[in-house]
Amino acid sequence: MASGLLAVELGLAQVLVALAVWRLSIARGRVTSDDRWMQPEVLDYYLRGGELNRLSAGTGRLEFLRTWDILSRTLPPAPAVVLDVGGATGVYAAPLADAGYDVTVVDPVPEHVAAAAGLPGVRAVCGDARDLPAESSSADVVLLFGPLYHLRERADRVAAWREAARVVRPGGVVVAATISRFASVFDGFVKGFYSDPAFRSVAERDLAEGRHSNPGNVPRWFTSAYFHRPEEIPAEVADAGLVLEKLVSVESPVWMSGDALAGFLEEPSLLLDMLRLVEEEPSLLGASSHLLTVAVRDVAAG
Repeated sequence: MASGLLAVELGLAQVLVALAVWRLSIARGRVTSDDRWMQPEVLDYYLRGGELNRLSAGTGRLEFLRTWDILSRTLPPAPAVVLDVGGATGVYAAPLADAGYDVTVVDPVPEHVAAAAGLPGVRAVCGDARDLPAESSSADVVLLFGPLYHLRERADRVAAWREAARVVRPGGVVVAATISRFASVFDGFVKGFYSDPAFRSVAERDLAEGRHSNPGNVPRWFTSAYFHRPEEIPAEVADAGLVLEKLVSVESPVWMSGDALAGFLEEPSLLLDMLRLVEEEPSLLGASSHLLTVAVRDVAAG
């Protein structure tokens, strides 16, 4: 992996430049999209730049640095073949390619694919996580960073897991991101949304059903998604024929520390050292905004 957090964050900066160019192209009407593989409101959220710059500061930066830290201890060495499913504009693909990995992004948004394809060493194609445009047993690693929380039906999520299991080689690794069932309650309270009765109604439904929606398209209230309880994930992995290795909290409760987080991230190495100590603690999983699941394709199963 690329040495040092500085190199990784420089890779993120490169992606943000590509994002800016992409947003300018949209504003000038040079690109269009469709909703073949996504709900229209989800597609609209991303085309409006809903994730633009999210990972560069605050809780987003914590998420990015922690995700990279976990990947650096989980992935096989370069030049392993990585299929980055739902990889968007290449936020993780770019530093992986820079570290020597053979990276292909698969994303349902053509504009994302165009932006990712413009990054050095990154290939990108349009596709659906439930029907991947990839040969069986063709990747050493499959990343599912996005699909599992935009597939609100369990059958669709298991289909995405099964496709990852098909594409990854025996002994290969699948790493998947999910959003915690409790994220909207905590996030909304910290950011002051919870005082709004409309948001409180959204958060209460999230808690009860896990099916997040934002019918008013209120900025910063995200878009249609599914929020997992930690205990749901192992069964999805098993139904796909994969073997669960570990379930890891990404941000831990630290993401709710408000203004103090900026100070923690000024020199993040100490924070990352501490979070490694508690990342697999079951009693803390639900308090993290995001979870990463690491699973493998059993060699014996072929």
